[in-house]
Amino acid sequence: MNDKILEMRSVIKTFPGVIALDNVHLNVYKGKVMALLGENGAGKSTLMKILSGVYKKTSGDIYFKGKKIEVNSPKDAQSIGIAIIHQELNLIEELSIGENIFLGREPRKYLNLVDFPKLFNESKILLESLGINENPKSKLSELSIGKKQMIEIAKALSVEAELIIMDEPTDALTDKETESLFKVINKLIEKGKSIVYISHRLKEIFEMCDDVTVIRDGKFIAESKVSDIDEEKLIEMMVGRKLSEQYPYLKQELGKVIFEVKNLNNKFIHEINFNLKKGEILGVSGLMGSGRTELAKTIYGAIDKKKGSILVDGKEILINSEKDAILSGITYVSEDRKKDGLVLGMNVKENISLSSLKNISKFNIIDKKREIEESNNYVEKISIKTPSINQKLKNLSGGNQQKVSIAKSLLTNPKILILDEPTRGVDVGAKKEIYDLINVFKKEGMSIIMISSEIPEILGMCDRVMVMSEGKIAGFINRKNANSENIIKLAIGYKEENNEA
Repeated sequence: MNDKILEMRSVIKTFPGVIALDNVHLNVYKGKVMALLGENGAGKSTLMKILSGVYKKTSGDIYFKGKKIEVNSPKDAQSIGIAIIHQELNLIEELSIGENIFLGREPRKYLNLVDFPKLFNESKILLESLGINENPKSKLSELSIGKKQMIEIAKALSVEAELIIMDEPTDALTDKETESLFKVINKLIEKGKSIVYISHRLKEIFEMCDDVTVIRDGKFIAESKVSDIDEEKLIEMMVGRKLSEQYPYLKQELGKVIFEVKNLNNKFIHEINFNLKKGEILGVSGLMGSGRTELAKTIYGAIDKKKGSILVDGKEILINSEKDAILSGITYVSEDRKKDGLVLGMNVKENISLSSLKNISKFNIIDKKREIEESNNYVEKISIKTPSINQKLKNLSGGNQQKVSIAKSLLTNPKILILDEPTRGVDVGAKKEIYDLINVFKKEGMSIIMISSEIPEILGMCDRVMVMSEGKIAGFINRKNANSENIIKLAIGYKEENNEA
């Protein structure tokens, strides 16, 4: 049995009127990776905020390296040897990469001045260990979301912690960046470091973790060695029920062609031609940077097209803005719901009605009664779990935030729904709910373009697959011939005969 570096025993955390954690236990073993799993809202982040000093526990005990500890602040956690990499980036855009890494812990020289040469040199060493070839003097704002996530990781590593908490560390990373992170994790484990790893990507759990702890509804469910459990059992423990079919494909007769794109071009996409039938789900697959999101944003009017035409019901429409798209029956649910899709500081009602204010207003005055009715209708229709429509969106789980983003789009009464990574950052239980929801839209005759990096999701839900590569359509695959191998071949530019039916 490995030595325990951390024991959290019978931890309880209450907020006014809510028991967030109810006698939760967590063990982490020296030199091992412990997965902490549960649906959105299960209490994972609350437990980690207690461990990292953001929250104070109501009761329970924490032992670190055999000694009982009290963690009253993030600074306490760092001094003890505990670091956390938050899911939400905690960086300052206008500072340099190096300044972000050592923020609040800058090396000093005479007169207590910051020793910038030392700061940038140590930052460079850390970045190289993560496989990041960025100048530590560069401004953080110049980096991609994935690179910023890697800087957050470098920041945590700079503390030289013995226990590192990683909360959804790969959520915004490319495959290459994820691979670099896994190499870093393996190096840390070789050095005897211990890791708590939170992720909704079950493949990562079986690839990277030694042990797993599952919590559900704020309660401890089980601890197990990863080698002693399979994915089906793990999902059952997380959601409290068997998921009879993870991807519930709905087979139905498709209608006439309702949407067409002809020769669409700009600096991101080239000669794009495809159509979409009524009630069809067209999956869009491809490697990171293949132009999938840029295509969606071009159709939606968020990116200008250079040439080409878009037709709805056989008629060409002019789209110069998102407003034009919405009025033409096209709506888009962004892959980055927190940046492009939602306003976290506003409540559920205000977010749902955000794109439809014109439709629910009279003489430019919002019809508050109708706004309430429509919001309550969608909360009930798509099962958004919220105490009320007046709840601040930031207090909802990731899965329910995604449902609000979808509800906001549905209120515009679209014919064409573009879903960009619809289940990113969403737990397996909420994923199933979103898939069932997509099938409801399909049954009602809505046409859906579903962009996803998860090939099993594309294969499981879509009638047809369009694969993109370097801004172009690499090919189409019908459902009968769709498999991972055929998609990957097209995505990497492997030439073979188009196999669309």
